[in-house]
Amino acid sequence: MKALFRFLAVLGLLASPGLASAQLAPIDTTGGRYYQPVFANVTVTSGVAYATAPSYTGAAQVLTMDIYQPAGDTVKRRPLIIFAHQGGFFLGSKTDPYMVAICTRMARLGYVAASIDYRLGFSVTGVAQPADTVGVAQAAIRGMQDMRAAVRFFRNDAASTKTYHIYSNYIVAGGSSAGAFIALEIGYLDKPSEVPAYVGLAALGGIEGTGGNAAYSSAVAAVLNLSGATESPSIIEAGNAPLCSVHGTADATVPYLQGKIGGGLLPPKYVYGSGRLNPRATAVGVRNTLRRLSKAGHIPFESNAQYADTTFWTIRDFLRPLLRQAGTPLAARAALATSPVGLAYPIPAREAVQLALPANWRELGDAQLLDLTGRVVRRLTPLAQQVPLPRNGLAAGVYLLQFAGYAPARVVFE
Repeated sequence: MKALFRFLAVLGLLASPGLASAQLAPIDTTGGRYYQPVFANVTVTSGVAYATAPSYTGAAQVLTMDIYQPAGDTVKRRPLIIFAHQGGFFLGSKTDPYMVAICTRMARLGYVAASIDYRLGFSVTGVAQPADTVGVAQAAIRGMQDMRAAVRFFRNDAASTKTYHIYSNYIVAGGSSAGAFIALEIGYLDKPSEVPAYVGLAALGGIEGTGGNAAYSSAVAAVLNLSGATESPSIIEAGNAPLCSVHGTADATVPYLQGKIGGGLLPPKYVYGSGRLNPRATAVGVRNTLRRLSKAGHIPFESNAQYADTTFWTIRDFLRPLLRQAGTPLAARAALATSPVGLAYPIPAREAVQLALPANWRELGDAQLLDLTGRVVRRLTPLAQQVPLPRNGLAAGVYLLQFAGYAPARVVFE
C-alpha cells in the first residue's frame, strides 16, 4: 500500500503546475503569435552546415540548410519547422521558390523555419523488385536520414549554444513532393522491419544514418505532408506524431490514393498517397488533417497563389493547437496513451530501475533512454526479459525509455 501511495504521489508531481512550467511548458500563443504575421521582416542565415554523409556514390557530402527567423524576436524557446524540397530525389535545392516562400511566411508568424539540402541522386542499375525500385527507395532513406540529422543538429543547439532559440519539444518535419516522402518517413518509419530487405538499410547507416549528433533524438512533434506518399500506410501506428496532409485529387505525379510514381527517366515505384495515409491515421487514433485540393494536380501550391494560401492556412491552423499542449516531444507524449512495451519499477527509484519486458523481448531491438529535452542519455541492448537499468549518475527527474515503434516506459529517479 505504501508503494501505491508513492506511485500516486509521483503521478501528482508529474501533473503539478510547477513541473509543467519548469520542464513541460507549452508554447505561448497569445497576441496572435503563430496565427497572424506579427513580424514584418525575416532574417535568413544561409548555408548552415548541419551534417556530413556519404552520397549515393560514396563521396562525403557536406549538407547545409537556410534558417529563417523572425527579425527582432525576443522569445527564447520557439517552435521549429524543418522543410525538405521537391525534385524526385534527383533535382531541387533548399532555395527553391516554394521553400523560400513557405519558410518566410511561417517565420513571420513567429516560427523558426529551416529549408534543408539533402542527398540527391540514385543508381538506376541493379535488380528492381516487382513494382518497386531499389534506387528510389534508397534515396528516400538517405533523405530521411538527412532530415533526422537536421533535427538532432537543432536539439544539440538547444541543449548547448542556443543559437537559434529552439524549443526542442516542438520540432516539426515537413516537405513538398519528394520532401514530403522524407517527412513521412521521419515521422512514421521507425523500425528496421518496416524497410524492405532489398533496400539494404544497415549498409546505408540504419534508421538514423551517420550524420552526427547521435546523442540526440530525431523524434518530431508533427508531420507536414504536401503532395507526398509512402510505401505503406501501415507504418503509421497508434501513438505516432500528428499528420497534416495537403494533396491534389488529380495528382498525376504522386497519386492521391495509390499507384506508381516515376516514368520516363525515373524508374517506377508503387506508393500510397494522402487519400490512404490520413484514413489510416484516423483508424489508429493519430490526430490528422487532410486538405483535399479538388481536381488539382501535383504541388499546385508551388505555382498557384490561391492554393499556396490554402496550404499555408491549413498548416497554420493544424499546428497552432499543438503548440498549446504541454509535454515532452509531442510524438512521445501521444504515445503515452498506449501501453508501453515494458514496465519500469520502482517509481520513483534511487539507484536502479528494473525493466520487465514482454515475452517477445528478443524482437524489440535496442532502446534509448531520453530526458525531457529529447536528448539520448543512455542506450540499452536487452540481454534478458528482466533488464536492470542502473542510475549511474543520472540527475533526478523523469526519463522515457523508448523502443522503436512502441510507447515509451516512464522512468523516474529521485
